[in-house]
Amino acid sequence: MSTGNLHLPPHGKAKFITDGGLETTLIFHDGIDLPHFASFDLLKTDAGCARITAYYERYLDLAKQAQAGFILESPTWRANRDWGARIGYDEDDLADINRKAIGLMAELRDRYHSDATPCLISGNIGPRGDGYVPSDRMTINQARAYHAPQIVTFAKAGVDMVSVVTINYPEEAIGIALACRDVDIPCVISFTVETDGNLPSGETIRDAIAMVDTETGTYPAYYMINCAHPDHFRDRLHENGDWKTRICGLRANASRQSHAELDASTHLDDGDPEELGQLYHDLADLLPNLAVIGGCCGTDHRHVAAMTKHALPRLLATGA
Repeated sequence: MSTGNLHLPPHGKAKFITDGGLETTLIFHDGIDLPHFASFDLLKTDAGCARITAYYERYLDLAKQAQAGFILESPTWRANRDWGARIGYDEDDLADINRKAIGLMAELRDRYHSDATPCLISGNIGPRGDGYVPSDRMTINQARAYHAPQIVTFAKAGVDMVSVVTINYPEEAIGIALACRDVDIPCVISFTVETDGNLPSGETIRDAIAMVDTETGTYPAYYMINCAHPDHFRDRLHENGDWKTRICGLRANASRQSHAELDASTHLDDGDPEELGQLYHDLADLLPNLAVIGGCCGTDHRHVAAMTKHALPRLLATGA
């Protein structure tokens, strides 16, 4: 069964946590070799499925304890045509593995979903290219066509929403939103930013949101910021404007390093979980509709637990 979008921010009353840095956890904490950061590749074996299941269970237990909702982001960030081809997956293989990923999320949802802990399944997709560098940029129509197969697979598999994360230029975000609109599935757009608070392509978060909303008829359910430390975008959120009400989710990095520094690093910078949790509390004052908190690169269950401790009560108290 699908839980539908009854609880979907910003209209639902539930507040959600989600997971941390899946790929960095698997690589640096669990010692698993992920080709091209492709966590979906683990789903080809029973042992890999068990590893992915255990990863999500830790966060779901945290949500259950906190009586918060949980967004199950499928481990499919790299499961698109270009990245899949690099590790030997053709289009049929990718469709199968995307369906399997959503099936695994459905099993977890059915075990944990309750009135106190509503669970939503999000079909997670990533950019066609490098998440940090806006190279080989597509037009809106090219992006719409490119991402459509994965989005259609998710829609047929019964997801509640599609979330695209680490998007670094607006045209790809617009194409993805339109592809979601084509199959009538809610979508969430998450931009990444550089240390100056702007997208790698140069736009401000404010302008990028305006561009997507204008070109799609305000189709995205909400926006997020991910794969950047709060220090990189906090000042931007002091700017006035209704655009901030469109940001309902944050998935920050543990590290203050730039994208270029993270790309070159051979060790994990996991920062300070308690400090990050406190920063999320402060960010809740700047984002009136903040309803989804989780982590990105370098974060794990410790960071999300700190976010839950410091920021979740703030969200519940303010009715954000």
